[in-house]
Amino acid sequence: MPTPSRIDGCLLSVIAAISLLSSTSPLQAQASQDPYVGFTAARALEQSRCEARFLELPSSQAFREHLRIITSAPHPAGSQAQVEVGNYLTRVMKAAGLQVERHTYDVYLPQLTDDVEAWIASPERIRLSNREPALEEDRFSHHPGLLNGWNAFSGSGDVTGEVVYANFGRREDYEALDSMGIELTGRIVIARYGGNFRGYKVKFAEERGAAGVIMFNDPGFSREGAYPAGPMMNGETIQRGSVLTLPWTGDPLTPFEPALPVTGERGHVTRLDPDDVAMPTIPVLPLGYLAAEEILSRMNGTPAPEGWAGGVDVDYRLTGGPELTVRVRVNQPRALTRAVNVVGTIVGTEFPNEWVILGAHYDPWGFGAIDPNGGTAMLVALAEALGQLADEGCSPRRSILIAHWDAEEAGIIGSTEWVEEFMDPLTVDAIAYINADAAVSGPNFGGSSSPSLKGTILDVLDDVIYPGLDMTVHEWWTTEVGDPELGNLGGGSDHVAFYTHAGVPSAGLSTGAPSGVYHSNYDNFAWFERFGDTEFVFGPMLAQVDGLIALRLANADVIPYDVKRYATDTRVHVQTLLDVAEARSVEVDLTRLVEATTELEDAADRFVIARDHSLEGDAGSLVIPVAQRTNRILRQLEKAWLDEEGLQDRPWSRNLYVSPDPFSGYASWMLPGVRYEIETDDPDEVPQWEERYLRAITRLTGYLDQATAELTR
Repeated sequence: MPTPSRIDGCLLSVIAAISLLSSTSPLQAQASQDPYVGFTAARALEQSRCEARFLELPSSQAFREHLRIITSAPHPAGSQAQVEVGNYLTRVMKAAGLQVERHTYDVYLPQLTDDVEAWIASPERIRLSNREPALEEDRFSHHPGLLNGWNAFSGSGDVTGEVVYANFGRREDYEALDSMGIELTGRIVIARYGGNFRGYKVKFAEERGAAGVIMFNDPGFSREGAYPAGPMMNGETIQRGSVLTLPWTGDPLTPFEPALPVTGERGHVTRLDPDDVAMPTIPVLPLGYLAAEEILSRMNGTPAPEGWAGGVDVDYRLTGGPELTVRVRVNQPRALTRAVNVVGTIVGTEFPNEWVILGAHYDPWGFGAIDPNGGTAMLVALAEALGQLADEGCSPRRSILIAHWDAEEAGIIGSTEWVEEFMDPLTVDAIAYINADAAVSGPNFGGSSSPSLKGTILDVLDDVIYPGLDMTVHEWWTTEVGDPELGNLGGGSDHVAFYTHAGVPSAGLSTGAPSGVYHSNYDNFAWFERFGDTEFVFGPMLAQVDGLIALRLANADVIPYDVKRYATDTRVHVQTLLDVAEARSVEVDLTRLVEATTELEDAADRFVIARDHSLEGDAGSLVIPVAQRTNRILRQLEKAWLDEEGLQDRPWSRNLYVSPDPFSGYASWMLPGVRYEIETDDPDEVPQWEERYLRAITRLTGYLDQATAELTR
């Protein structure tokens, strides 16, 4: 795997700059008028010079070449090909001048296997296709290393039973089946993807005695643009994915502790007995919708309720009847497997122990051109750009880390183990984590963020040109959606451990395109160059966005957290809780929380006035010791939300501000401790949770007042 040279990357960046940038960036125009938030005027001037040079560096050609090399073979976690990709990432970042460390963990993973199958057993015997066929138009689909459709952490077994259709397999869908007296014991559940994390489809089925689960892609109500003619799924596209659901994220056997290598080279950790961990025990398989149609079309029981019909052309029924039986067989052994995180660092010149972290996982289900490696290739190109920028005299004051995580697809494992190993420095010195999972596949920009990073992100979007247009990314976004907003982070990716466990401000940004090849063997370079980022310009654009965010956080005199957002966003979330309570006819009184957000807003206003005053003038009045003490306090703001007891039945999830929805997995729940009591119709518990939230907001208000006092003493 040849590594693109630093010289070639530099030459190519000049070409990319012609298409990506105007002769004068909006950044340069702005810098002469308004200093950046958190910067003295003198520091802002130097920052604008370095940023203007940085924007010239991310290269379309380098991004394309990195993606081509990384996705040249299927490389799921645990494969030899994944080892080779990790080696490539190591070489490229070292060549770019980063200090590279490889962090190894022995984690409990399903072993890669093709030993899975699904059949209609009666009234006639039909083998159901569970691998995407090779296509003449897609050279990658012929690769011998591709696997059948499978779900990580499926139980092993060979079961045959009658069929029950469970719609999306959401909590409310299973409750509806319960209310209709539909028995699941010993039966095979078939559910369509969507609505929740696939693991909950399995969890809720197993709790009701189901013998196995089949999940299938729903084509929706249009089959136009099916691959390979277009970007959307065809009838044999299969969505793989993990079905692991535990009260913690990461390695199933080492909650709260890193899964250190069994050799003891970095110490020892006590592992749980796998038999004592509530992993799925029933066999689970994913299918394309044509295979699912073979089952659904033969079902003749009770018609499905209104809203349960999907895009498969059948009469949807809840049960198949005793004459229709389906067989599911899965042989999926599990064992300790070596996972390797590759982390490159541009060491800060003044505060090397303070970290701005950008990361993405690099393990896919197959080739993973979209998920995850569009983000991986973007980060490699970004590492090269930041390395060259440092060589040219613009080294960051704080360290910038570029991290590539292993074994995310099985359960967000690599990043979680790293966070658990480095909890102490992360708790004290981490500035932010910016995630890039499946971050590049097309022209549509979007993102989610913790409140404290929203201001910096929006500022940066005003300073990056949208490819091929005479407008900034923010202007394009506004044109497309009217009033764009950064969303709230949910579950399902590598920000989870940073944000919900360690309390590190986090964000996830991406540029996407319509796609129906998620987690399939068709997510490959052939799809990407035909239907995704076809000119390979949005990878460099996102590298510019993420890079500017990192540079501003790394170089600011006072960390530019958007402190006012804590109050304004929290007030919105309190109103959402009241709306949910009303919808569920649950009576709650959250007046004290609203009052607390008002006090928080006042404290934020006082801090902003003090911060801006300290930075006024040509040189600013802020001296480094005062800035250091202030920043030390600011780095604790997010930690104000951490609660050592954690959330209901989820002690690993310590952030009271946010968590993934415990009943769906992906969606974000804001103020989740109170939300849980409302969603489970238990208002008697709300007051004690409100007390915990009041204490958290009081801590946050106190930190802001301490920071203000430092600046005004």
